[in-house]
Amino acid sequence: MPRVNYRSSDVDLMARMMRAEAEGEGKQGMLYVGNVIVNRLKADCIDFKGLRTINQVIFQVQGGNFSFEAVQKGNVFYQRARTSEKRLAKQNLDYWREHPGKYALWYFNPYAPCPPTWYGQPQSGQFKNHCYYEPKAGTCDSVYKGS
Repeated sequence: MPRVNYRSSDVDLMARMMRAEAEGEGKQGMLYVGNVIVNRLKADCIDFKGLRTINQVIFQVQGGNFSFEAVQKGNVFYQRARTSEKRLAKQNLDYWREHPGKYALWYFNPYAPCPPTWYGQPQSGQFKNHCYYEPKAGTCDSVYKGS
C-alpha cells in the first residue's frame, strides 16, 4: 500500500521537483527531497494543514512565495521529467523513507554550516548541501505515524 494516494501526473510533478531541487546531490539527495514532499502531504499540521494532493504541496504559497524555490525560478522544474526521476518519485510515494529526511518537513541549502534549528524546528541531519528539519515533538505527530 502506498504512503499516499497518487496518480501518474503526481509522479511526474514530484519527479520534476526532486530533480530541480536536488539533482546536484544525486539520487539519494533527490529521494530526501521526495521524503519532504510526501511528509508534507501526510502531515496535516503546522504550515501544511489541508494539503490533500501532491499538486497542492508543490504549488503551496507561504508568505507570498511558493514553498519550493524551483517553482518560482522555473529552470529545471519546467523541463520534462525523466524516467530515472519518475522511478525515484514512485519509490517515495510507495515506501521509501530514510534519515535525515525520514520525518523532515523542511530543508534548505544555507550555503554555510547547518543551523541547529530553522524557524524553531530542530535539525534532523544534513545530506551534502541540504539541511533537513523535523517538527518539534508534539507539534505534528501525524508525520511520525504510519508508513
